[in-house]
Amino acid sequence: MVRPRWQGVKPRTIQLLWNRWDQALALIAALNLIWVIFDVTYIPLRNFWLQRTLYPLPSINLALPLPWLPNITPLYDPLKGIAVHPDTMSYVEHFRRLETTASKQGINSPAARQLRLELVVKNSQLVDENPFISSGNVGAFEKLKNRLRARAEMDSAKQAAAHLLSDRYLSKHDWGQEQQFWNTKILPLAETNYSRGIDENGMPIDLSWRIDIPFQILFLLDILVRTIRLKRRFPAIAWRDALLRRWIDLPLLIPFWRLLRVVPVTERLSRAQLLNLEPLRAAVSRGVVAVLALELFEVITLRVLDAMQGIVRSPNLPDRILRLCSHQSVDSSEERELAELLRLWLPLILTQVGPGMRPQLVALFGHALQRNLDGLVLPAPLRELPGVQKAESELSRQLAMGMVDSLLGLSKSAGDQLGQKDQVLEDLGIQTLDRFWEELARTLEQGVVLERSQELLVAFLEEFKRTSMFQLHTQGGVDELITELDGLNFNPKGPDSNPRA
Repeated sequence: MVRPRWQGVKPRTIQLLWNRWDQALALIAALNLIWVIFDVTYIPLRNFWLQRTLYPLPSINLALPLPWLPNITPLYDPLKGIAVHPDTMSYVEHFRRLETTASKQGINSPAARQLRLELVVKNSQLVDENPFISSGNVGAFEKLKNRLRARAEMDSAKQAAAHLLSDRYLSKHDWGQEQQFWNTKILPLAETNYSRGIDENGMPIDLSWRIDIPFQILFLLDILVRTIRLKRRFPAIAWRDALLRRWIDLPLLIPFWRLLRVVPVTERLSRAQLLNLEPLRAAVSRGVVAVLALELFEVITLRVLDAMQGIVRSPNLPDRILRLCSHQSVDSSEERELAELLRLWLPLILTQVGPGMRPQLVALFGHALQRNLDGLVLPAPLRELPGVQKAESELSRQLAMGMVDSLLGLSKSAGDQLGQKDQVLEDLGIQTLDRFWEELARTLEQGVVLERSQELLVAFLEEFKRTSMFQLHTQGGVDELITELDGLNFNPKGPDSNPRA
């Protein structure tokens, strides 16, 4: 019977919808991160958004105007509690009235002369009070004063403004050029100053949370949906554990340390297959793992060697050897496991591995016998006769074959016997091994062998420690190790790597 198409399409459609949901949430999270970066940097970069002019080299008077950018300060300043500063705004508005009066009545008219005198007074008040301190734009204020000094070629900003607005100066200079100087060099700096309100907690007003709240509600809804999906997929998992699986999304919900949202956003974009971070992850993890591997291997090697030196230096070394006996061990099953392991491996070696090495053993024993027979069976002059050396070689080979066959036959029969379950044989083997440890411990206690052996072993381990650490340091650093890994990963050598003809 043919399965209806809707039964095969439904799971795929649901999975496709969830993929689209994940991709949409990843894009929304990326949009939220872009807004967070803009919001965090708005106050430091407010002068840029206000003037829409880029200064790539602050030390050089080089400006790149960007008139195509919209002026967003009237919309975003209220969210940050920013308002125009009354002192600097009065300063700018007073100059605008001077411009209007000069355009109608002339710069040397009585009304314009009065406005120029008032502007000189306002400039002096501006220099004395320095209202730029509250907004942190002291640098703009210093730049304003420096431009006035440079224009008038004077050391005082007050005297420079009075000179630039005096009748004697304006009678020699064109008012249009002076007006352009004030509009392009002085007033934009004054307009950058602002005042910021303070809330009931004594903190600057910041209402940007109103924009962030809808994003946080959406992220919380997505986390709950993901938790439900995980719970339906794995019913045995607890709700708390399912919710904690999305711990990486915590920065999306907290109103502080918002720049940490780059972590969950990057994870979401990667899972939604909208951003491929595998090359970056592989490069970073390779470097970190290489560094940790070298450091970890050095530490482990030193700890193991130090522990071995401590065991060797211990005066209780004979007691430690005695504890290897079956009746001294804490867990008696360990010796039984060792005996069972020997019962499995010894027959394997004697019955299968040994017979497989028969040709090599025959050649080895034959060569050894022939060297021993040289000069012993026949005198040297007789060995020069034809056929004597060949007969001697054949004799050695026959003797070697007999010896090897006898040994292999004995080992095979012994292996067959060992392969059978024999409680008496196991007890005798354990008693023999216990006797060996007891005799070794007794011998070490009686003579000076123990102290001398301890000195030699400690010296050997110390030398091994130094040489091994020296080799680790001389093998190359992390860069050489990563280069070697790249060579192994991208230049495989094998039969499959050769190009086909």
